[in-house]
Amino acid sequence: MKKTIFVFSALIIALLALFQLSKYAYISGDISIEIAIAIIAVVFFIIGIYINRRTLRKDRSSPQIVDHQKIESLGISKREYEVLVHISHGLSNKEIAEKLFISESTIKTHVSNLLVKLDAKRRTHAIQKAKDLQILSI
Repeated sequence: MKKTIFVFSALIIALLALFQLSKYAYISGDISIEIAIAIIAVVFFIIGIYINRRTLRKDRSSPQIVDHQKIESLGISKREYEVLVHISHGLSNKEIAEKLFISESTIKTHVSNLLVKLDAKRRTHAIQKAKDLQILSI
């Protein structure tokens, strides 16, 4: 975050310096206003290309492959796995029940089964363990 703030601060300072130079060049009669505007536009264009390439170049981690054998070895059923995926998206028991068209008490049962099978005390801990075991691709 500090690096981003520094880069944009430096960019703003450089642009202000460019504006001041173009103002003085225009006032002194060295260049016309059209040339000053064109130079500033080209500089903005180059900076835009540079920022675009830097954002596109960032490493995008490939989606993690789900280990289905690990899911089976833990004894997690398909429905429990669906509940785990919905939990990882931050949904409540009621929201999961509405999405899967089952009762909220059934969701609670699935959640408690998941907590036991993953040896977790909380939902967030279960999600973290599932990511560590590579059974969630988030």
